[in-house]
Amino acid sequence: MVEKERSEFFKNLLNQKLEELLTGAGKAVVEMSSAKEEAFPDPTDRASHETDRNFLLRVKDRERKLIAKIQDALKRVDNGVYGICEICGEDISEKRLEARPVTTSCIKCKEEEEAQEKLRKGA
Repeated sequence: MVEKERSEFFKNLLNQKLEELLTGAGKAVVEMSSAKEEAFPDPTDRASHETDRNFLLRVKDRERKLIAKIQDALKRVDNGVYGICEICGEDISEKRLEARPVTTSCIKCKEEEEAQEKLRKGA
């Protein structure tokens, strides 16, 4: 478990990232809803525009999933279980939490999980 002082550090870090993502999402919604459908005389231009829009939507979907993970991490901070591996119950290293603040597993369990996944895909 993360000490109280470090817990506040991670809570602030998570809140800052959450605010950035929510601000970006709000801007994207405004831009997409205010953008008028342009008439593209060239089908290639239209296809390029659609490709760009689809890419943006995929990015925003990934950000939406990250927002949910950040909110879950903030709940763990509030419940005093942030920094504890959900698989083995051991502490997650601060280095790992700094690199990936939304993580729910220690590096050992994550590596084992990825190895199992690789085996399943190879079978």
